[in-house]
Amino acid sequence: IGAIALLIGTVLPFMIGVSVAWVFGYRDAVSLTTIGAGAITYIVGPVTGTAIGATPEVITLSIAAGVFKAILVMVVTPMLAGFMRLKTPRSAMGFGGLAGTVSGVSAGLAATDRTLVPYGALVATFHTGIGCLLAPSVLYFVVRALV
Repeated sequence: IGAIALLIGTVLPFMIGVSVAWVFGYRDAVSLTTIGAGAITYIVGPVTGTAIGATPEVITLSIAAGVFKAILVMVVTPMLAGFMRLKTPRSAMGFGGLAGTVSGVSAGLAATDRTLVPYGALVATFHTGIGCLLAPSVLYFVVRALV
């Protein structure tokens, strides 16, 4: 369940970030990829942007996208914990894989049940590594081919 959640949690925010960037007027592959990468985590955005030559403005927007996501996860997790059935280490790992922001997952789970924090944070941590590997390479080339 962790690997599937991790894959979905990496690709889905990227696509949402690219879509938001497109709506706000960014049309080039470098900007779209950088902002999409920021939606994965606020660390992946600047790493990707630097690697593929994004402007400082776009890198800043990618960080903002990631910070927004982290805060959203922090705030919403305790409110939806019952609905998401966040009660076991396994559910926390799945949640960490889907949410993908270590700070957001850690804070949200701490407000829900602090014993679940290590499990959610463990899987969420992989988003940074996977994002830093995939975004400036595979995901960039996919966006470049589509734009």
